[in-house]
Amino acid sequence: MEITQNIQLRSLNTFGVEAVARYFVEFADVSDIRDFVRQDLKQFNRFFILGGGSNILFTQDFDGIVLAVRNKGISTDETVGGKVMITAQAGESWDDLVNYSVGRGFGGIENLALIPGNAGSSPIQNIGAYGVEIKDVFHHLNAIMLETGEERTFHKKSCRFGYRDSIFKRELKGKALITSVTLLLQLNGPVNLRYDALKTEMERRGIANPSVAMVRDAVREVRTSKLPDPAFLGNAGSFFKNPSVSSIEFQRLVNQYPDLHYFLQEDGTCKLAAGWMIEQCGWKGKRLGDAAVHDRQALVIVNHGKATGLQILDLGKKVAESVMERFGVELEREVNVV
Repeated sequence: MEITQNIQLRSLNTFGVEAVARYFVEFADVSDIRDFVRQDLKQFNRFFILGGGSNILFTQDFDGIVLAVRNKGISTDETVGGKVMITAQAGESWDDLVNYSVGRGFGGIENLALIPGNAGSSPIQNIGAYGVEIKDVFHHLNAIMLETGEERTFHKKSCRFGYRDSIFKRELKGKALITSVTLLLQLNGPVNLRYDALKTEMERRGIANPSVAMVRDAVREVRTSKLPDPAFLGNAGSFFKNPSVSSIEFQRLVNQYPDLHYFLQEDGTCKLAAGWMIEQCGWKGKRLGDAAVHDRQALVIVNHGKATGLQILDLGKKVAESVMERFGVELEREVNVV
């Protein structure tokens, strides 16, 4: 473990924007994290926890220390009733964890294939796709509290999961360094095909009773047809959350816009398709310098090469302003701006 200085972060964030960390340290082992937090962290005035860099927009250099979590390892423990407890160290690639699970017939996260980032970051965002969120299979996580060095275990209830949200984005933002995540999966369990795009893909393939591997493959096909690969085009996936509105507000909107794309929720609210609203405002495929709204999925903002974080942020603000002006709906960023 070595603290280095003036490290370029462009290759460490999926937007591919340039930013320099004044100090930088990588952790390959939980004991190193524990020792650093308890002995050395207090000498730095600012710190930032970096996982896979997939949900971050750097808008300036970071005048503090970046803590890069790189600990690896996956273990399993079969429980009763066909359930399997699977623990991933925080530095494991999320998609590698999905493939590990699917390859062993463990069901529950196959719908979350190809989501960029690391396992340790997944509960922070309560990542989700195609009808599944991580909270659906979450059991617990281990973390080190950065202010005290205390090691804590958080179970599902204490994480306060919400739509792309958790306690780690609110009260504990920047205060807890997650070291491992444990999920409760099902051996050869039923698959989730509630999402229409997956049903359509299975019908196209002529598959009536898909396995978890078949669902994983279909998800990969659907995602790659709509979303850009950050290895080739800088992006952080969805830039905005899909906003929720009351039933009264939904009725106003659907009366005014009969083609409105939406998802009714069990609590009576309605989740609106932010990408559809952005597209209706004329932003799909629009480019301002090297910052652009993706031409296949308007919910994604991309970097064509040399866009700065501020330019990407400015484009996002312009998009949100136009949606507010036309629909009267506020878009909330999903991306973490630093």
